[in-house]
Amino acid sequence: MAAWPTKRMDQLCEITSSKRIFAADYVSEGVPFYRGREVTEKYKGNLDVSTELFITEEKFAEIEHKFGAPKLGDLLLTSVGTLGSVYVVKPGDRFYFKDGNLTWFRNFKGLDSQFLFYWIGSPQGKAELQKCTIGSSQSAFTIVLLKGIEIALPPIPEQQRIAGILSAYDELIENSQRRIRILEAMARGLYREWFVHFRFPGHENHPRVASALGEIPEGWVVKSVADAFVISGGGTPSRKEDSFWLGGSIQWYSPTDLTKAGSMFIDESSAHIAAIGLAQSSARLFPARSVMLTSRATIGAIAINTHEACTNQGFITCLPNDRVPLYFLFQWLTENVPTFQRMASGATFKEISRGVFKTIEFLQPPQALADQFEAVAAPMAEQVLALQRQIQNLRRTRDLLLPRLLSGQINVEAP
Repeated sequence: MAAWPTKRMDQLCEITSSKRIFAADYVSEGVPFYRGREVTEKYKGNLDVSTELFITEEKFAEIEHKFGAPKLGDLLLTSVGTLGSVYVVKPGDRFYFKDGNLTWFRNFKGLDSQFLFYWIGSPQGKAELQKCTIGSSQSAFTIVLLKGIEIALPPIPEQQRIAGILSAYDELIENSQRRIRILEAMARGLYREWFVHFRFPGHENHPRVASALGEIPEGWVVKSVADAFVISGGGTPSRKEDSFWLGGSIQWYSPTDLTKAGSMFIDESSAHIAAIGLAQSSARLFPARSVMLTSRATIGAIAINTHEACTNQGFITCLPNDRVPLYFLFQWLTENVPTFQRMASGATFKEISRGVFKTIEFLQPPQALADQFEAVAAPMAEQVLALQRQIQNLRRTRDLLLPRLLSGQINVEAP
């Protein structure tokens, strides 16, 4: 196969930024105003971006008329701080963005923006972007350097075929993510209906009684967490002892593992410790299908481990039992994150200690009702786990194909 010709980026598209929007222009609702954070969320596959800033319809219309606004097929690249997150504008997108934080690629000629999206994530693209990085305290891309990037390009039809192959994987991933959202919302809604609003089966004829938590259904019991289920802490083996870490096979979680995963289940920790490291630290091994809760700095990230594991000291791990089954416990923790955050203390960073956590009031429903909820929620959760693993496999396959497609090692020329 002949080598693809190389061109400079400024020969293939216009590279620019937005017009400056001032803090005085922000409003509580209107047209979404994106910073690097929102584009990074989109890049990571978050379907619901947590937009915090807006500008008025009038302001947007004025900017769009005078200077243009992102349109279908345009590409945005995070260019300050968190570098290299990229987003291609989709049908129905309507937003403006912060100058400096994001670089805007538009008016493409001889370059398919979806191909560029995948190229930026390839080893070749990352190497080229690295050459465009400036700054020591805070890294940044400059438009001048981005314009000088050189990219090897096949003809447009071949670019589109390559992008189409990779996009097919991303579409399957997005569909699975949507199904997960629906399943999680169904389980959360059922929990709230039965155990927060007390509209459980047969509630119409069920009397209420006074309690420390207000009126509750008769037969339900208010107890402390300490009396409801067992909790476990964590610890970090000494980093000075190589034997505590090298060759270790015991999963050892840090809060970053949970915040990066953002999922109900987690299969693998980023770090592992050896048996001697476990034995000579305050880390404690807990069984698969426990519920990990981050308890310091970021309080309230929650995930179920699928293998035996331990954590660092930034966790409270909750162990389900017959009275408090797994998915009921998961939903109770999720529902009560605001309580955990309110009860946290600390000057350097907020933390909820195990001692404080044990004192939290826990409303224990009748065993039959907890079991009935578990019977409904468990199949939903298992579907979520299956979909999560399907997503992992799709991403793995896509990421194996990506560098080979983007370098021309796999031939996608039309027959």
